[in-house]
Amino acid sequence: MLLIKNGLIHNAIDREPFVADLLVDGTKIVKIEKDIVCEDAQVFDATGLEVYPGFVEAHCHTGLDGHGIGYEGADYNEMGDIIACHLRGIDAIEPRDEMLKEAREAGVTTLCAGPGSANVLGGTFVAYKPVGVRIDDMIIKAEVAMKCAFGENPKRCYRDKGDSSRMTTAAKLREMLFKAREYQQKLERAAGDPEKAPAFDMKLNALLPVMRKEIPLKAHAHQADDFFTALRIAREFDVDITLEHVTEGHLVPDELAKENVMLAVGPTLTHASKFELRNKSWETPGVLAKAGCHVSIITDAPVIPQKYLPLCAGLAVKAGMDPFDALRAITINPAEHVGVADRVGSLTVGKDADIVITDGSPFEVSTEVKAVFINGRQI
Repeated sequence: MLLIKNGLIHNAIDREPFVADLLVDGTKIVKIEKDIVCEDAQVFDATGLEVYPGFVEAHCHTGLDGHGIGYEGADYNEMGDIIACHLRGIDAIEPRDEMLKEAREAGVTTLCAGPGSANVLGGTFVAYKPVGVRIDDMIIKAEVAMKCAFGENPKRCYRDKGDSSRMTTAAKLREMLFKAREYQQKLERAAGDPEKAPAFDMKLNALLPVMRKEIPLKAHAHQADDFFTALRIAREFDVDITLEHVTEGHLVPDELAKENVMLAVGPTLTHASKFELRNKSWETPGVLAKAGCHVSIITDAPVIPQKYLPLCAGLAVKAGMDPFDALRAITINPAEHVGVADRVGSLTVGKDADIVITDGSPFEVSTEVKAVFINGRQI
């Protein structure tokens, strides 16, 4: 048992923080109230300190980057196949990546990581905790979403191999969704009879969870026109979708609010390295949240080091975002975005005991992280 006493609780659910105790039994939060008495518990005195849920990253490549040391270790982009939906991020994560240590020490206790955006379809993302020696034991959700990409990256990476325009990117995605729908229909008609079933196709099989709405498409899109191409295709095939990066979101907030899709905004702590980033702004998360959108703030690590996720939220606050919206954008919102909010994202009875204790707001660069707990264990 672990008893955290007298901390200022920011639970990411209630707007106003409150002083209370927090009791952990094993890996779960079992009680949050004042003056808890538990004689058998290990006590952490949080008097004068602030207590937050572990921070959640909705979109990164942490663990697939090979420690950021050269091509040989980098595993987040397949450069030889523009349709790579059969790949799984889980198969490339290196638990010893130094960025995982930096993440957990900064209070980032849940990561959603997977393939990059070189391909029209890149494969699946995985949600995991950044502590352990074997990825199989670190997983929260093995398949979170299917990565797809719009805009300049597929064009740039496959310019000489069959994709030099946004029209081609959209057509290639449509083609695969058409084939996946047909494959699904044939399987359903076969009703388990192997003699009637279509020949196994690994790529189409990988798309079946998307077609069944078990996981969404996770659509890389910076430019506003790409948002609407992605949404148009998702509606056409009746599949779920989230929008990732959303760099020009502040230019069309009302349109995005009408769509009612989850948005992961970032990375913003970089310069405009491509044409489609020319309208990058720290105001984007706040503008979208104010319009009523579901907003997560992301680092896209290693683009921004994973440990700076709370700093990115702070810079959004500096640009006008409501501080409570910013807190939710790195806690409960990304947990909902990746489908793991039943376990993480808020300080709530029954959820995993992923807890961050600081001496001030995590949005301030002078704030120190005093303790981090993952699954009830101080790390």
